[in-house]
Amino acid sequence: MSAIIGSKSETTPPLAGAIAAHRFVADMKPEHLKKLVEVAMFKQFERDELIFKEGDPANRFYLVCQGKIALESGHNPNAPPLIHLIGEGEVLGWSWLFPPYNWHFSARAVEPTAAIFFYGTRLREECEDDPAFGFELMKRVAAIVIQRLQTTRVQLLQWQQESRQKAPLM
Repeated sequence: MSAIIGSKSETTPPLAGAIAAHRFVADMKPEHLKKLVEVAMFKQFERDELIFKEGDPANRFYLVCQGKIALESGHNPNAPPLIHLIGEGEVLGWSWLFPPYNWHFSARAVEPTAAIFFYGTRLREECEDDPAFGFELMKRVAAIVIQRLQTTRVQLLQWQQESRQKAPLM
């Protein structure tokens, strides 16, 4: 996906082309894509840069174009537990869409990362003004939430199985 940034076509602005090329918006109506472009910008993160902090107001989300981001939890800044790694082609952040609009995890760039930043607060207003757009965005975010919950379920089952194997026999 890194080659896509800035090179969609001769007539498409680089930001619009990069958004349209991301799998999160696959087959989205042009008028809905236009709403996304209006509240977006490119964003770069350096290795170990904090993107957002657990508990802070959630007012944005990102399409990851290249790099990796760690979702972390806990209040130990020296060794926060890793919850999930998010990479190229994935989406970071959905707390902007659900009250009380606070981050439930912290996010940190694991390596230099290129992303597309969206103003979540403005997108929420667009969702309320245009229910068809809001429903489309909600379906896409819900699919991500379901996928992450399934991934978490598999991890929990694996940890449970590993802990049973390590338990002493009585």
